[in-house]
Amino acid sequence: MADVKRSVRVAERVRTELAHILSRKVKDPRVLGVIVSRVEMTDDLGLAKIYFRLLSGDEAAAKNAEVGLGRASPVMRSELTKALALRTAPELRFFYDTGLDHRSRVEELLIEIERDKKKSES
Repeated sequence: MADVKRSVRVAERVRTELAHILSRKVKDPRVLGVIVSRVEMTDDLGLAKIYFRLLSGDEAAAKNAEVGLGRASPVMRSELTKALALRTAPELRFFYDTGLDHRSRVEELLIEIERDKKKSES
């Protein structure tokens, strides 16, 4: 555990605590179905980049969720600071995590290539 940077350890605790805060404290309907996929923190713990996914929805729903998360940011900052006993509240910036979307598209393309290859062989 000593080999892991403090910012990485705190980022994981922030991810866990944000999931709790979103499910219990934030009442904004725009953030329903939001899942915190990962958190990246600066070494000074002053900024947290929070990547999120949605249980369901499209690009418009992701934009709405991002706005809702931004509006709820002051409450979440306060709750995080208390729960994690941080000296200062980190700035929270929210980003829709497109990593899984890209991975799914690549997998679809590979399947399509394999199908075309089998068709040309027969």
